[in-house]
Amino acid sequence: MVKTLDITNEQCPMTFVKTKVALHELSKGDVLEVLLCAGEPLENVPRAVQESGYKVLSVEQAEGNIYKIAIT
Repeated sequence: MVKTLDITNEQCPMTFVKTKVALHELSKGDVLEVLLCAGEPLENVPRAVQESGYKVLSVEQAEGNIYKIAIT
């Protein structure tokens, strides 16, 4: 199952907090696609989720300064 989380309107540290909450709601094998802005969120969220034991599957530019990160 793939769940999408849009945090493009959030500022750090809420970007990580909302991502972490959404990750806790996933079942094993599910994927969370996070939409976030370039800059601080794009730098911090992937690093923080990896440090928390999750795996970043991909990081790709969606449009403009919006990026999509897939996490499992």
